[in-house]
Amino acid sequence: MKRPIIIDTDPGIDDIVAITAALFSDKLDVKLITTVGGNVGITHTTRNAVDLVTFLGRNTPIAKGVDEPLVNKPKTASQVHGSSGVGTYQFEAEGNTALLSKEHAVIELRNNIIDAAVPITLVAIGPLTNIALLFKMFPETKENIKEIVLMGGAIEGGNATPVAEFNIFADPHAAKIVFDSAIKIFMCGLDVTRLTSVTAGDVAKVKEQGTVGEMIAEMLAYYKQTYSDDAITIHDLCTILYLTHPDLFQTKRAKVNVVTEGEAAGHTVVNDSDDGNVFVCVDADVEAFREEFIQVFVETI
Repeated sequence: MKRPIIIDTDPGIDDIVAITAALFSDKLDVKLITTVGGNVGITHTTRNAVDLVTFLGRNTPIAKGVDEPLVNKPKTASQVHGSSGVGTYQFEAEGNTALLSKEHAVIELRNNIIDAAVPITLVAIGPLTNIALLFKMFPETKENIKEIVLMGGAIEGGNATPVAEFNIFADPHAAKIVFDSAIKIFMCGLDVTRLTSVTAGDVAKVKEQGTVGEMIAEMLAYYKQTYSDDAITIHDLCTILYLTHPDLFQTKRAKVNVVTEGEAAGHTVVNDSDDGNVFVCVDADVEAFREEFIQVFVETI
């Protein structure tokens, strides 16, 4: 039986790779995609989700979510992903807007989770604003969430500031609500996402795998201004490969506190704990990860 998941996302080049991997996986059943402002604004992230699902020939429903953090002013990563969120890539066909729900993402999250026959896994690969609002508005949904697998945070260092990873930095108040929820969380932070970078050679092999591979390769080419040919970091893909190949990763159990104010805002304070609700990814089999990255797109043909 496929694991039912909902992807909350801010597409984003690495989000595009992760969503594609999830939609083509024979182990995952993507029930819903919800969008949030993050890498770029909500108009672009939602359009990118619709365009991608259309391009991949899927009918996965999509719901537009929150554009702004709970407290702070919006921040984007357009310097990494381009003004549209997908570099210079342009989907040729017009996106199927029938995929887009008339309901807000938080309402769709509530309905899908409450109605699910099997507890849902939330895959959060953007700022955590939608999920924080869900927990505040509909706390009963926590009872039917199996776990949250998220890309965010770090034990040490950051990429938005010296101490903060972007997804957490973009809405630290929302992140704190989620980490404090007591739900089981698997945290794929910078410690492992940077470790599992792929190479230009890996991307070249993906490019050979038909139109989907060509799309991914063209988007990743935009990353050249940020990453080297030997280390192209596809942060969000770690969440999907964690779900489909958990044996590739090593974790440690911890309690995670999110700093919400001051110069350290967005920093995730990781305290080892045998009764913590967070399982922090600390290591991975890099070669096997790269092989699986390529295999995802072989299977799309």
